[in-house]
Amino acid sequence: MDTMNDVTATSRATKPRVAVVFGGRSSEHAISCVTAGSVLSAIDRDKYDVLPLGITQDGRWAVVADAAERLAIGTAGKLPDVTDVAEPGGSVVLAADPTQRDLAVLHTGEVTDVLGAVDVVFPLLHGPYGEDGTIQGLLELAGVPYVGSGVLASAVSMDKEYMKRVFDGFGLPVGPYVTIRPRDWERDPAAVRESVEALGFPVFVKPARAGSSMGITKVHDLDTLDEAIETARKHDPKVIVEGMLHGREIECGVLEGPDGPAASLPAEIRVRGDHEFYDFEAKYLDDVTETDVPADLTEAEIAEVRRLAVAAFDALSCEGIARVDFFLLDDGRWVINEVNTMPGFTPVSMYPQMWKATGVEYPELVDRLIGAALARSNSLLR
Repeated sequence: MDTMNDVTATSRATKPRVAVVFGGRSSEHAISCVTAGSVLSAIDRDKYDVLPLGITQDGRWAVVADAAERLAIGTAGKLPDVTDVAEPGGSVVLAADPTQRDLAVLHTGEVTDVLGAVDVVFPLLHGPYGEDGTIQGLLELAGVPYVGSGVLASAVSMDKEYMKRVFDGFGLPVGPYVTIRPRDWERDPAAVRESVEALGFPVFVKPARAGSSMGITKVHDLDTLDEAIETARKHDPKVIVEGMLHGREIECGVLEGPDGPAASLPAEIRVRGDHEFYDFEAKYLDDVTETDVPADLTEAEIAEVRRLAVAAFDALSCEGIARVDFFLLDDGRWVINEVNTMPGFTPVSMYPQMWKATGVEYPELVDRLIGAALARSNSLLR
């Protein structure tokens, strides 16, 4: 038996060891922490050994306290941070060597502690440097199984432009949009404004590779377009501008099982009050959203959105988990807005709520995802 199999066999002779990785360098750091708190509370400790690992906002991997309650959104909307639960000093490192799955702690370049091997990683990272294929590539090099999509699907799903291009290539419906690359805006802003104006106002200006509605502005005229583009560029130098779609916001969860991907019952989100769209505050801080789980749709509409959700999942070569967001237009047509390969995953998030309505409770959902990752090979070589 080779060394890697020895490591795996030794670990699984007791219980599979799950490294729950969260935080990260993106603007969605706090939401990742909230998600991790929920997952840490739900993992069956009789079935799995759990090793929580946090990534600080400056990119340091740290051993953190196994304290789910400290990862919730606090009073007055205080957002959690990895530094709230991280042990002082030292950096956790994972060798890019598939024959060794040991994690070690480094102080001033020297190994001071060996944390041991892990059997699977649950990367609860949202946004760049986590959900975009970067950590997936690291885990591929290290030969460690992980929950969720591989490098390609993660990267393409994070980039709204290329996600739409893939959907268009597969004949799946997308809305009108314009991509603004850094050189376009720097060299010829007048041409950019003209291309956006051709979409017709209002439009939504977004970072091309960010999530949780960070940096998004609804723009009603040319007078506020430049400011909105600069706001988006704070999160990503590449910007995407989407034309307004009039209709209902519907979401659908996809979960991959032994027989392939299956879609949940869909849900609907409505935003009320002063929020013009489903922005960060509406999602996480303000009590201004109403949801219907499941959505009030006809049987034919439910069947169609579930079909499209699985088709989008397959088009991007997703694995494990995804949430697909749609618009049901006033004329009855469906348009795919985006796919999240690591959606919000607290018990009250839409993805778990949709699966609860479909008959899968939150702890079972967590268990299925870990079990599927342990059973599946993401690597090209295994």
